[in-house]
Amino acid sequence: MSRAGLMMVMVISLMLSISTSEVVEPLEIKRRPKPAVPAVFVFGDSTVDPGNNNFIGTPFTSNFPPYGQDFPGHRPTGRFSNGRLVPDFVASYAGIKDLVPPYLDPMLSWDELLTGVSFASAGSGLDPLTPQLDGVLSVSEQLDYFREYKSRVTEKIGKKGADELIGKAVYVISIGTNDFVINYITLPVRRKSYSVLGYEKLILQYVHELIRALLNEGAKKISFGGLPPMGCLPAVITLYSKSGPLDRSCIDSYSAIARSYNKLLEAELAKVSAEGASRGVKVVYADVYSPVMDMIQQQDKYGFEILTSGCCGTGLIEVTILCTKECVCKDVSKYIFFDSIHPTEKTYFFAFLSFRPIIDYLFEG
Repeated sequence: MSRAGLMMVMVISLMLSISTSEVVEPLEIKRRPKPAVPAVFVFGDSTVDPGNNNFIGTPFTSNFPPYGQDFPGHRPTGRFSNGRLVPDFVASYAGIKDLVPPYLDPMLSWDELLTGVSFASAGSGLDPLTPQLDGVLSVSEQLDYFREYKSRVTEKIGKKGADELIGKAVYVISIGTNDFVINYITLPVRRKSYSVLGYEKLILQYVHELIRALLNEGAKKISFGGLPPMGCLPAVITLYSKSGPLDRSCIDSYSAIARSYNKLLEAELAKVSAEGASRGVKVVYADVYSPVMDMIQQQDKYGFEILTSGCCGTGLIEVTILCTKECVCKDVSKYIFFDSIHPTEKTYFFAFLSFRPIIDYLFEG
């Protein structure tokens, strides 16, 4: 691949999944006095990777400033944002702990392990080709680490205790944008073999395989996020706007793919959930598209001013190593995106608020 091609893949990779709801500040969650569930487990891409990529030798990392500038202790952790991610808010809301750590961190205590970890890897996708492009963890590798985790926990607390932990935990999955923006829109391989609808159905097959694998391991409470309006991502606008990079309008043709896929995904998840209802299985669709469009279209409601440019650098193209601490906006609270792909902590907080009804539903029973 040429240097220009590699840079384009690097810029577009590590995509996001976000949503919004009512504005509540400061960005703090009232923790439950008693944990609603014993643990939170996470699978997916950069939207939910708290730092696993720090430990696998990939260039797709964010464990350096300005990432993490508003994280507790003002330290970069590998989260692609200025602060916390949605799983962190979920765990805090559940009353478990404030942060969900990366499973690959060798310094994790047993207390951290037993209350939930993330297996997600920035740059990953459901299509097996996607993580190969970036040198990151595939979905099958994330599942392998989960099985390793189960074995370790079983040795520690016994099979009965491990089965109870796995069965009562909540699972958060956020993945898929990289498959469409990189594999289908940018690179020619999949586009030559599949129509848009054909590729959507291929990705849904991988969705089905992932959910079935988790259910076979004992999971019962799963939230699966849909695609965001991909045509509103700053880097996508910069690279593909027919009016030029200075026109920051969303590109609806790309967002239309997300709308189409999300309908199919929602139906698939409802089918799986209905089939497993008698066994206590809950698989819910997390609507990402509608809330983020609301955030863009009703910016005053959320206190945003800069909608389709990032806080870092020019806001048009910078991500990962191109995002440096010397060029950061003065007021990150006005921005939906921190870099040209990933949202700010404030945006992630609104995402959590919009997901709260389905989170409450998963907490029940």
